[in-house]
Amino acid sequence: MQPSPVRLSDCIQLMQADLVHANPTPKNLGHPVSDVLMYDPLDHWSSVDGRIILAVGCTYGSPDFDQLLHRAANSNAAAVIVKAHGAKMEQLRSAAIGYSLSVLVAPDDADWTRLVALARASVMGAAADSVSGVRLGDLYAFANAAASITNGAASIVDPMGRIIGYSTLPGQPIDELRRITTLTLEETTPPAFDQDFKIVYASPGAVLVPAPDDGMARLALAVRAGGELLGSIWIIDPGEENRATALNALDRMAPLAGLHMLHARSASDFGERRNADLLRTLMDDTPHAAFAAAQLGLDTVNGLAVAAFSIVRPETGSLESVRDIHRLLHLVTTVCTVQFGTSHSALIGSVVYALLPCNGTAPRAAHGRIIQEIEAYSHTISSFPVIATVGGIAHEIEDLPRSRSEAIQTLHYLLNLQSREGKARDGKALGKEKTQGVALYEDFQIPLNLLKIGAFIEDNGLAGADEIARIQAHDAAQQTDYLDTLRAYLAFNGNISAMAAELHVHNNTVRYRVARLAEDFNLDLADPQKRLWLWLRVTTMDLAAK
Repeated sequence: MQPSPVRLSDCIQLMQADLVHANPTPKNLGHPVSDVLMYDPLDHWSSVDGRIILAVGCTYGSPDFDQLLHRAANSNAAAVIVKAHGAKMEQLRSAAIGYSLSVLVAPDDADWTRLVALARASVMGAAADSVSGVRLGDLYAFANAAASITNGAASIVDPMGRIIGYSTLPGQPIDELRRITTLTLEETTPPAFDQDFKIVYASPGAVLVPAPDDGMARLALAVRAGGELLGSIWIIDPGEENRATALNALDRMAPLAGLHMLHARSASDFGERRNADLLRTLMDDTPHAAFAAAQLGLDTVNGLAVAAFSIVRPETGSLESVRDIHRLLHLVTTVCTVQFGTSHSALIGSVVYALLPCNGTAPRAAHGRIIQEIEAYSHTISSFPVIATVGGIAHEIEDLPRSRSEAIQTLHYLLNLQSREGKARDGKALGKEKTQGVALYEDFQIPLNLLKIGAFIEDNGLAGADEIARIQAHDAAQQTDYLDTLRAYLAFNGNISAMAAELHVHNNTVRYRVARLAEDFNLDLADPQKRLWLWLRVTTMDLAAK
């Protein structure tokens, strides 16, 4: 039996893209739909019968807009999707009625690429005759439906190897691979390096994938929308008697699978963007922070602290680095949810942020434990180390920018220490500054405050051509070591023996250098204020260089 023709109303319902119909009538809504077309006024139209036309770049009242409606109406197009861009709905409705054409108005900020993918998937999905009744984007319900139809446990995998849906029907057999991937929510081998995935991606339809050692065979299907790979569906082989029927069912599911995965991705992307926007508002936009806190449902009675996480990689921007940072976001979200019963985390730039509650009698101990736990688990998501830090407690919403700043300062300080350790080829110990991967702000508060003082000195031109600048210039020109001598003098409070041991020279040599320092640079080392200034300059300069 031939499937019923796809109607415009079916496609609109499946798209769920906030489209407003300018002139809905039973005739318009019942118009059959065959395909989707991106409009270009210079293209030659061979046939647009039954097509939904996306009017990219056309605005109401322009010659291109009028020409498009005229051509679409005369060619029996199913509908035209436009953006208002300031036009009133009454004007668009009048134009649509004048041409007896369905005009769908999309939000001005809608992404045309997403709209065309949704439209094409909706046309294909509306024509499918299976897996109906599942809420769009619910990949777990879709996996259950697929498992029921094919008689095999189902898993849905995105192109990066993450499990984004799996069936839970009782009684269906599974193997150890299925058990592991369900628990970890990711494939054991990334699709880019897995030969089975490559075979599935290259196949035009559902295929049988032979059983691995000590495992079960699979039926698999690559899912696409508008030529874009969205992922794949994997079904435990139901056996030779049911295999042909299951493969056929998988092929029939392909259009709806693409539609569900598009909606799931859009919902996930929206959720991540919303969390990121709200957290950014909390940490950057104090006047609107209370509104963002209310939207997130934050409990701020006992205060909050901002945690920051970053992966130490030699390069960023590659597919692998993007994959790692999103897996880090998932790890942070999962651990925080387990620890606190809720999670407010987001990826902003290349840093994952999380808001940590301050409940209990020892909140900082809890913060330290959670970042240690995340750092300990990080080897499961990336071969590169993870840095995890927490800023100070913000007792008021308005204090969150400070907590975030402290978390980032500590993060950068640890990153610099890691970079310094990596450059130490001789393997010598770094003493008290030995690199660690996690820290609370107070663990490094003194050097971080000194760095702020150094930045203040630099930004306000307080150093000028002072003694430190003159000593540096002399050492560079004459190949002397006066700055090292001064550094040792300040570090050991003028103890000649300790200085000699540090500098690996004789005591008399130290006495000679100190005398020359005082004479050549007019340094009164007995003046406590002078010593304090010189110590601040040397210390902040050394910290900034690390």
